[in-house]
Amino acid sequence: MSGDNFKCGYVALIGAPNVGKSTLLNRLVAEKVAITSPKPQTTRHRLCGVVQRPEAQLLFLDTPGIIDPRRALNEILVRVALGAWAEADVAVWLVTPQDVAAETQIIASYLKRFSKPLIIAINKIDTIAKPEILPLIASYHEILPDAAIVPMSALYGDGLPELLEEIIPLLPVAPPLYPSEQLTDRSERFLVAELIRERVFHHTAQEIPYAVAVQVDDFDERQRPQLVRIRAIIYVERASQKGIIIGKKGRRLKTIGQEARTAIESLLLCPVYLELWVKVWKNWRKDPRALRQLGYLE
Repeated sequence: MSGDNFKCGYVALIGAPNVGKSTLLNRLVAEKVAITSPKPQTTRHRLCGVVQRPEAQLLFLDTPGIIDPRRALNEILVRVALGAWAEADVAVWLVTPQDVAAETQIIASYLKRFSKPLIIAINKIDTIAKPEILPLIASYHEILPDAAIVPMSALYGDGLPELLEEIIPLLPVAPPLYPSEQLTDRSERFLVAELIRERVFHHTAQEIPYAVAVQVDDFDERQRPQLVRIRAIIYVERASQKGIIIGKKGRRLKTIGQEARTAIESLLLCPVYLELWVKVWKNWRKDPRALRQLGYLE
């Protein structure tokens, strides 16, 4: 897979919340390695998805959306995103036809300080009429005249070959960093916690999803591939939130657990026994000790 002209490099996926960065990563990798939900700010961690091509290995960095850092956790998420930009060889700024002008200007101001190659990917073009695409391209060309612009749809896969064609020539000549069968740099334990958090996002509303963190307390694979036993804790900030996640007679937590177990079994390719507990960790999003234990701080 390597040769004298083989290329390998990091590609940061950047943008506002809910523009489709995780959906794009999953589509490129052709496996679910990043959780998704209709709610903004689902992604909290930098996650690397490995895309193999005969001539290149592309290491896509999924990053949290750039938001107003009003909480300690949000400040960390912005630092994670900016850190990925600094690490990357190429940046792909993901935008949509529905992006808010103020958010666009904030991110553009960051990118104008980014000295490495930049591509603008206009996602969700399936949501607008074709005659609207050219004016949209022109508007982003005015913001960053030197950036290549690729219209695409991460949901349907439209424009992805063209996006890769723009990226690969910009990568450095280097040998692959990961084995050809590896899809991400994250551990199974990390991915399991994310899949559980995804189901919480899907089954709760308002502030509840953002007050939730998941920690895998035990990952017992001594009987694998016959069975993997997993115990995970869902942390919330208040007792009232605990009651909402558990639900009447434990029904919501049971549904979350059943759906998460199905997703985890698809990931691990074996049966899973999943045990979930819900605990209160008051104001964990503002507590450096909690943020460190939960993996948000080094």
